[in-house]
Amino acid sequence: MEVTYGILSEPEISLELFQHFKRYQKVTRCWRKEADGWKLKEIPFVEEWKEAEYKFLVKCLKNTVNTGGFVFGCFEDGKLMGFASVESGHFGSSRQYVQLSCIHVSYGCRNQGYGKELFQCAIAAGRKLGAGKLYISAHSSEETQAFYHALGCVEAEEYNEALYAAEPCDCQLEYVL
Repeated sequence: MEVTYGILSEPEISLELFQHFKRYQKVTRCWRKEADGWKLKEIPFVEEWKEAEYKFLVKCLKNTVNTGGFVFGCFEDGKLMGFASVESGHFGSSRQYVQLSCIHVSYGCRNQGYGKELFQCAIAAGRKLGAGKLYISAHSSEETQAFYHALGCVEAEEYNEALYAAEPCDCQLEYVL
């Protein structure tokens, strides 16, 4: 099996690109910020993308590329098994942040290092964009947070209010570049 990583161009991003990709996650526990700190709570649900989510994703990823950001793909024998995207817009009190807007690995391909390698691609993109930090509005599931914390992400010093308002249950993280 050959595994490759690369930057995706706008014409490469299509619904067909995701035909072998499976966004599925069975969640049992999520982190919630309370007055006395972070608490791990029982919040069971299943997240699984259907065609409508993939169509919206394609639109978003094309926009990322068209506005100067980066989209990376991880391929097994030419089939997309993971992707990450970094937006070009800077924000924060010192314009220190760029957003890692997506990082996903297909259901059957997790725990093989693909996410870690995609995160390294995102780090390189953030540096190329001149940022000091990656900002991540990340799913609050126990597994997702374990992934980010293992890579060295911490709670963001400054919250992006628009991202926080859009997903108030997400954990707002940063990674110093």
